[in-house]
Amino acid sequence: MKTVTISTHAKEINELLEMAQATALLLQATDGSQFVLTRVTDLPAFYVGDSDDLTTETAIARANQELMKFLDERGARAQKTKGISLAAVRRQLDL
Repeated sequence: MKTVTISTHAKEINELLEMAQATALLLQATDGSQFVLTRVTDLPAFYVGDSDDLTTETAIARANQELMKFLDERGARAQKTKGISLAAVRRQLDL
């Protein structure tokens, strides 16, 4: 991920950043591509490297104890909820 410093002269961008202080924003470009703008402190973030090699990134991710703890906690929480069956989802979506 690359850090980009926003100039104080970039009025529209700074207005968006101020809005993102209160809530995450979904930005849509004129070509239809979409981007999420949110405060980093609002989401758990974990460095997994900047390699284009999946094996390397996987090794870095597995070595990240904070990430592994987060995933374990999320997994345990997900197992406690009943969820919805694939068949029920298909019925709801008329598939």
